[in-house]
Amino acid sequence: MERFEAIVVGLGGMGSATLFHLAQRGMRVLGIEPNGIAHDRGSSHGQTRIIRKAYFEHPAYVPLVERSYTGWAELEALSGEQLLQQTGLLTVGRADSDVIEGTLRSAGEHSLAIESLNPDDLQRRFPMFRANEEMIGLWEGDAGFLHVEDCVRTYIEQATACGATLALGEAVESWKSTEAGVTVTTQSGRYGADRLILCAGPWTTGLIPGSHLLIEVRRKVMLWFDAPDERFHVGHGFPVFCFDTPGGFFYGFPALANGLLKVGEHSGGQPLPDPDQIDRSLRPEDQTPVLEFLREHVPDVGPEVRAHSVCMYSMTPDEHFIVDFVPDRSNVIVAAGFSGHGFKFAPVIGSVLADLAQQGRTDESVDFLSAARRFPGASHT
Repeated sequence: MERFEAIVVGLGGMGSATLFHLAQRGMRVLGIEPNGIAHDRGSSHGQTRIIRKAYFEHPAYVPLVERSYTGWAELEALSGEQLLQQTGLLTVGRADSDVIEGTLRSAGEHSLAIESLNPDDLQRRFPMFRANEEMIGLWEGDAGFLHVEDCVRTYIEQATACGATLALGEAVESWKSTEAGVTVTTQSGRYGADRLILCAGPWTTGLIPGSHLLIEVRRKVMLWFDAPDERFHVGHGFPVFCFDTPGGFFYGFPALANGLLKVGEHSGGQPLPDPDQIDRSLRPEDQTPVLEFLREHVPDVGPEVRAHSVCMYSMTPDEHFIVDFVPDRSNVIVAAGFSGHGFKFAPVIGSVLADLAQQGRTDESVDFLSAARRFPGASHT
């Protein structure tokens, strides 16, 4: 049985970053991935992911995302690849909405540059959008998006360049933890390690039998539409956008080289008991809320869907991540429940997981992501 200092299970956004950080530190590390690199079966695909600093979900995320900006820049410098594109982010909603109030709270606490736009400002600056009279806009100029598959591939390339070993096309069947270490059994064999890091996304709870981790997997759909003219292209200043509306919370990206503009709904989603049984076809109900949003707020886009992709959100009850040791396991670490807003944090989460694997602790402020926290409305034993 081959033995490593650490094994990472799952090589999406978090797992690929963790593998890199461990290998860069000189550790003998194995990455196990059943679906291949930068695959479209989980939660780290679909061309793009938003990156932003003024975090409406919780001000505690701001230092972490600032560290992630640095981490993405470091990865770009190592690889020579452009992974992060700063287009600015336009967030629109009612002034008293959680999204607007939360964004302004985080910006105020961390002295972030945010510009407020009234409806007239919005119409003048961004005539492609339509906002209701009660809505305001917030402009974050240094936000943008990440090229998600390129990020994963680049992390894996850099990890292997640092000596990481890959076991691709192998699904984990079981693992066992003792004081002497961890043994992982896959379809192809057995591996030993001092530490195990689980970054398995929607498959996480299935890998932790009897776990009390509260994670619900949801089916989510991304849609692509023709850009009606060059104003909607990334090269012409079209921004990433988020709209918090009575019908849901929607997001979108500028058209890229393929000429298609991506739009999706962040809210909602169908609960998915088994991630291996997900329906990847495009249903009418997948399109309806997005088309209604476009008709009201981006009327020049749509209605013909040119492409779609199905992914999964792993949701915790409070929609914050879980980054911690598995309860009652001092040598097994889990990163899960990224709730549809986690990918941008891959550099800092990868570093935190490497800290935990290497020294059992981290200096990053991630206590609010503890697996032992109490979730509102949930029963606790």
